[in-house]
Amino acid sequence: MKVIAGKNALVTGAASGIGRAIALRLAREGARLHLLDIDSTRLQAVVDEARQLGAEATGSRCDVAQSRQITASINEVLNHWDHVDLLVNNAGVAYYGPTIQMTDPQWEWLLAINLLAPIQFVRELLPRMLTRPDSHILNVASMFGTVGSGGLTGYCTTKFGLVGFSEALRAECRPYGVGVSALCPGFVDTNLFKAAETDFPGRAPPSVPAWLCTTPETVANRAISAIRRNQQLALVTPLAYALYYTRTLAPWILDAVARFRDGGKASRATQRRRMRRAA
Repeated sequence: MKVIAGKNALVTGAASGIGRAIALRLAREGARLHLLDIDSTRLQAVVDEARQLGAEATGSRCDVAQSRQITASINEVLNHWDHVDLLVNNAGVAYYGPTIQMTDPQWEWLLAINLLAPIQFVRELLPRMLTRPDSHILNVASMFGTVGSGGLTGYCTTKFGLVGFSEALRAECRPYGVGVSALCPGFVDTNLFKAAETDFPGRAPPSVPAWLCTTPETVANRAISAIRRNQQLALVTPLAYALYYTRTLAPWILDAVARFRDGGKASRATQRRRMRRAA
């Protein structure tokens, strides 16, 4: 998408974090915005901010875990605009805990928001987008869509799926002039993991050191670059680059680090058992 000004952009999860930053960055670029989020109060604040930047902006509440609400939101947008030029699938949630303890509702919740919702938005909007060359789809994934991490199996599953979906969709859309990008940030200073559901007894999701995090605004700038350049995979933060290329070029390194770390945990557990027996 060479020109963003004047294009119709739909952004999900726009009330805070990365979604808010992308929405405001698009407003500065001159896009017309329709923003979606489950938090209608904070969403309205973002709509107001976008309008203050001179953008035409509207918003509506949508729980993307509910397929009927997605369809209703899309119908509302198409009745107003007739088409969408730029779709930003950003809404996402996280779960931190052992896979064995994840319940059916937790799996369904995570899959519905992180993977099935983006797929539904694409399925329902794609027919019209294919008739408009230079349209673009940006799926906000994660560095955990390129490398797995224990305790985040469900989250990684959805983000790997979103990256794969983006890659395959890109191949299908290329002949029509429609671009598709997967945005894969590293750690970002948002509430995603702070608010994550967890089932580790007595443990909150791990806090990430500030020096490892980037800002939502930096991610938004990278998103705009990926849209303009029609970039297939857009990584953000040095850690995301390091993990991606290590996994691509020397995956044994990550496996060795995991074995070393787990071995240390096993050794400490063995020591504790020996101390209990001795006592």
